[in-house]
Amino acid sequence: MTETLSSDRDKLLAAARAAAAHAWAPYSHFRVGAAVAVDTAEGQRVVTGANVENASYGLTLCAERAALSAACQLGAPGERPPISAVAVVGLDAQPGECMPCGACRQWLAELAPDAEYYVEGVAETLHLDDLLPRRFTLKE
Repeated sequence: MTETLSSDRDKLLAAARAAAAHAWAPYSHFRVGAAVAVDTAEGQRVVTGANVENASYGLTLCAERAALSAACQLGAPGERPPISAVAVVGLDAQPGECMPCGACRQWLAELAPDAEYYVEGVAETLHLDDLLPRRFTLKE
């Protein structure tokens, strides 16, 4: 899902919350939504994603990776689009307890290294070093 929206924290968290309602979580019953603010030539856009589970848990797609994948489609071919903010909401989690998993943190390190991160229930704005200190990187 893509729409024009401000990267304002509350609006981005609301977009993530709405996306979580579309999660497919028949096994864990843990619905997660993510919203990613992308700066494009046409202005800021927000793309969302929800987790999609699979009976083979390793094939499950997290909300953050679904949203980041959609965000990549807004960039120029072969270029990473500038992502300014990412919001994550877990509808079935206690406030502040739905943090990105390790795989998602590595995706965030690659695709949104300079973004601000908002997690429902966490008052402060997080940055990549808060989520993934001493991350893995390759020289370009």
